[in-house]
Amino acid sequence: MTPILSLPPEAGVLGASGDGPDLDLDAEVTSEVELRTLSMGLAQHGQRLDRALADTVPEFSRSYLQQLLEQGAVRLNGQIASKASQRIKAGDLVVLEMRATLQSQAFRPEPMALDVVYEDADLLVLHKPAGLVVHPAPGNWTGTLLNGLLARDTQASLLPRAGIVHRLDKDTSGLMVVARNRRTMDALVQMIAARQVSRQYLALAHRPWQGAVQRSVNAPIGRDPRNRLRMAVVDLAAHAGKTAKTDVQLLAHGDVGCLVQCTLHTGRTHQIRVHMAHIGHPLVADTLYGGSEVAGMQRQALHAFRLAFTHPITAQALDLRAPLPADMQQALLLWGLGYNPP
Repeated sequence: MTPILSLPPEAGVLGASGDGPDLDLDAEVTSEVELRTLSMGLAQHGQRLDRALADTVPEFSRSYLQQLLEQGAVRLNGQIASKASQRIKAGDLVVLEMRATLQSQAFRPEPMALDVVYEDADLLVLHKPAGLVVHPAPGNWTGTLLNGLLARDTQASLLPRAGIVHRLDKDTSGLMVVARNRRTMDALVQMIAARQVSRQYLALAHRPWQGAVQRSVNAPIGRDPRNRLRMAVVDLAAHAGKTAKTDVQLLAHGDVGCLVQCTLHTGRTHQIRVHMAHIGHPLVADTLYGGSEVAGMQRQALHAFRLAFTHPITAQALDLRAPLPADMQQALLLWGLGYNPP
């Protein structure tokens, strides 16, 4: 029997990032069910039930199969099995009720208006607005950039993550590059890892600037040991984390805040937000890292304004800019700060 649903290989990874709330295990989007009977062999003998299921039904992510267990959709030798840790014996019979969940339905095309600033046969660069989630994840299974890309280009369904090679936070606006074929995607991933893609941001931060107009923040970032919903500068000798470097240049400042340009040398989660808070200048409206909603800003005042790299296929030099969004322009006016776009 052909499964009624299929998950991309990345679905389990994106849904288990640890950055969002737990999955809504009771939410379903369809009543269709496929019954699948599995006979456990010697290779599964002694394994945990969830591990054995992942081995015998490899087209579905382990997290999805764990959802089925919690929903009572798995029977072991005729009895409902709800414990993922239950051990399997060779010859056990397992019956799965393959139900479509919000997670399994997440990777579907959804037409939406996308602001594409550059496009050719191999890649595109778009201007993501604040408020648009990049990937499906708990709490945002639909209406993401990935859904929009799948609707815009049928070839996107053949690529991991629809060709997305880097992400911006939901409330960060600005430029993103997206691959349109696997050759370009692999090349862009390697270029980003080798720091051959220049990414520059504009940020509006609290407090008047002090010290040199240019500084480098070289401080490792990891999960905040006191708040697992946040990232933080950490001591690598005591906590898990990765090295992170951000160059910060002052553009304008006044009595209550400053406008800075940030250049990423690494791409850690929330890197600019964490580093700016670390040096005493949390971003305006970034309440997670100590910012306040002032000057009309209701989302962190961060905008990816420049993306520059050598085209991985044509070798053309691309240097693309996105104008400062209206909410940040209004905040600058209220603070009496000037900004002259390069």
